[in-house]
Amino acid sequence: MNVWIAIALTAVGCYLAKLLGLLVPAGALERPVVQRLAALLPVALLAALTAQQTFGNGQHLVLDARGAGLAAAALALVLRAPFLVVVGVAVVVTAGARALG
Repeated sequence: MNVWIAIALTAVGCYLAKLLGLLVPAGALERPVVQRLAALLPVALLAALTAQQTFGNGQHLVLDARGAGLAAAALALVLRAPFLVVVGVAVVVTAGARALG
């Protein structure tokens, strides 16, 4: 039963967050600082999620094959490879590092 209470509270919280976002005046959203923040925040959140998923294992910092795959993907991005090539390079390097180690 506690799980359903948590689900209900989460749903209500999400609804209230959405409602608060709709109640923000348009003048506040047109400020340059807010627009810059709105443009950069998703990039920062995605970078943090990528770092956590790549180098985190519970409560420990881990450097394994995922780090090699991420480094290979970053190199492919620097070389301006298409997205599917970047993903393919990351997969191949990660699989190769796991096979060797």
